[in-house]
Amino acid sequence: MKRIFGILAVITIVLPLQATAQDGTVARAQFTSGILDREPVDSMMTLNSQTDRIFFFTELRNMEGRTVVHRWELNGEVMAAVTFDVRGPRWRVYSSKELLPEWSGAWQVSVVDETGTVLDSEMLNYASN
Repeated sequence: MKRIFGILAVITIVLPLQATAQDGTVARAQFTSGILDREPVDSMMTLNSQTDRIFFFTELRNMEGRTVVHRWELNGEVMAAVTFDVRGPRWRVYSSKELLPEWSGAWQVSVVDETGTVLDSEMLNYASN
């Protein structure tokens, strides 16, 4: 009886770990001022009018064959949506946005899968002055 209980405990622990790997994850997501060799050069949370372009970088794990979208929003209004097909177990993607001075405010980029589920989201404050 003890042996059966021990085996059930191992199965209970292992199965949730396998489900997480199959579902896929966003390993990293961040705003950056540039991309070099498929990697972000820095991490930004605020931006002023000195910079008029911002990138959003995402590293996806175990999502091969799926589709994700970078949904760019300004103060809750969708400004752009960039779609990516994930073609490997570790897939790095990025999108960028040129910002106009009148687009100051709270920017949010959400990483959304093909079912509409938000996998991750990050915020950036853009001040035009």
